[in-house]
Amino acid sequence: MKALNLIILVLLPIFFSCKNEQKEKEKHIEQLVNEWQVKESKLPDNLIFTRYLTDTTDFRIPQSEYKVLVYVDSTGCTSCKLQLHKWKEQIEYTDSVVLEKVPFLFFFHSKDYKEIRYLLKRDGFDRPVCIDMDNRLNKLNKFPADMTFQTFLLDKKNRVAILGNPVHNMAVIDLYLKQITDKDNPNKNIPKTTTEINQTDIDFGTFDKSETKETTIKVKNTGDSPRVTVDVSTTCGRTAATYNKRFAKSRETLRVGIKMTPKDTGFFDEVVTIKYNSINNQPVKV
Repeated sequence: MKALNLIILVLLPIFFSCKNEQKEKEKHIEQLVNEWQVKESKLPDNLIFTRYLTDTTDFRIPQSEYKVLVYVDSTGCTSCKLQLHKWKEQIEYTDSVVLEKVPFLFFFHSKDYKEIRYLLKRDGFDRPVCIDMDNRLNKLNKFPADMTFQTFLLDKKNRVAILGNPVHNMAVIDLYLKQITDKDNPNKNIPKTTTEINQTDIDFGTFDKSETKETTIKVKNTGDSPRVTVDVSTTCGRTAATYNKRFAKSRETLRVGIKMTPKDTGFFDEVVTIKYNSINNQPVKV
């Protein structure tokens, strides 16, 4: 009994510590949002944009209704921060939803320009980027240290409309698009779509518990808007699913891979759930 009491006494402080840390984190995020909402972002003069860090390009920031400002600092893993392949998907999706193209402004402050050049070429990211060697943008604005809050949706007057990075949080792109598509009604839904799969029931039959069975299903976008696969989840660790995270264009078919490896003997009934921007807000289940 004494040992049990000791374990409870040890676990309780850990539990309350975690809850307090979560509350502090939420409070910090709320303070950041309150501080930056409607705050004007300042852009340095005489900006130079390049493609692949080799050729300068005559790029001027358009006078558009909205623009996205992306700042990447020199700390941590550059590749993890850039996520250029995901940015290409986000830009493509935004262009497909918004009639007027939204400018995406990329500012990189890095100590390793060879690495950035390699990443740009590796991911085929040919958009103009600004290499801010002197970190002028950050000195003017004093951005938050957290990389998830170093990306902003700016309005026509460069005021912050939305704070957050859509590459690191899929929900942020919805906020961006709601703001852009109807500024008078920020709760207006972004375009939805429909989808169909080639099979909803899969029978793997009987096999040894050390054996792995796998299959592939086809998921077709049957609507007129791009399909965004938000998540693919399974009901148990025996089953795993892999999927293409890029946006599916109208009438385009992408594949979802499903693997099953039983850890015990018996009968198993698993469900794979595919969440996407559905018209009726209902996921697809296999």
